Amino acid sequence: MTVSDITFVPRDLTSNPGISYDVVGLGNALVDVIAQTDDAFLERHQLSKGSMALVDTDRAVSLYEALHGGVEMSGGSAANTMCGIASFGGRAAYIGKVAEDTLGDTFSQDMQVVGVDFKRPVGGNSVPTGRCIIAVTPDAQRTMNTFLGISSLLTPADLDHGAIAAGAVLYLEGYLYDQPEAKIAFRAAAEIAHQHNRQVSLTLSDSFCVDRHRADFRALISDEIDILFGNEAELLALYETDTFEFAVTQLRQDCIVAAITRSEHGSVVVTKDGVIEVPAQPVAQVVDTTGAGDLYAAGFLYGYTRGMDLNTCATLGHIASAEVISHVGPRPQIALSSLLPAS
Repeated sequence: MTVSDITFVPRDLTSNPGISYDVVGLGNALVDVIAQTDDAFLERHQLSKGSMALVDTDRAVSLYEALHGGVEMSGGSAANTMCGIASFGGRAAYIGKVAEDTLGDTFSQDMQVVGVDFKRPVGGNSVPTGRCIIAVTPDAQRTMNTFLGISSLLTPADLDHGAIAAGAVLYLEGYLYDQPEAKIAFRAAAEIAHQHNRQVSLTLSDSFCVDRHRADFRALISDEIDILFGNEAELLALYETDTFEFAVTQLRQDCIVAAITRSEHGSVVVTKDGVIEVPAQPVAQVVDTTGAGDLYAAGFLYGYTRGMDLNTCATLGHIASAEVISHVGPRPQIALSSLLPAS
């Protein structure tokens, strides 16, 4: 793919009137259970490597019991991104539904500890807090089995209007889109943001997620989305093609700004007037790819909200993703602010 000049330059959004947060995330509030395993474990439990499957309570319990030595931490894709923004020194808030149970309390405390303002909707005890069981194989691939629990039951009534209005960018997690009420909440949240002259971003989350909601995602992108995030597989699924160049051509017609990751090949940033390729950052050893896309979005949005050029935004994304794939777990283990290039 050739590189074209891009004349689009983000403007500094952080000093706009009424802004309290750089980014406000909306997504599935889950507790991650991460364990290193092998291909034999995947075969025994009939798991498709690299996929994300939704499971019921019984399946979640059986997989949890089969794993040994797992690490438990608050998670969820958009929540990881908000933690990344906070690690860069940005201001982040998060809206996600947890139950009034032990895992719900753990999630809330974890978010507050890392500096993310968690806007916790009133939950209940009839449906437990969701959790994601992640098996990491030696090739650093992660296979996720997710019990969404109460997280998927987020409704428009759970939205914190004040927080959304106070965020320079609203960040929507594609994984949350499975339930009808959540779809309505997406549109309602985007409307609140745009009414206050804020920008709206969406992460496609997963190619299987795109397959389930392709038409809705295409419509949402056309109607509401200012900034789109995804990886190459998700983009190909969105436009039902096996040709990356064709998908990018289509994307240029639909999006104001899109950032598409391509693993070790870096990323491309797409606008209506051009495409720029940005190389990945070097990594001594890839340990676990969990959270790579989430942290790329964090770095990109940290730069974007501060008016940095798109090449720098993508470079910050790669810096963050390089850090997170060098260890187990979807969140940085050092302050990402310490990795910012010298100005």
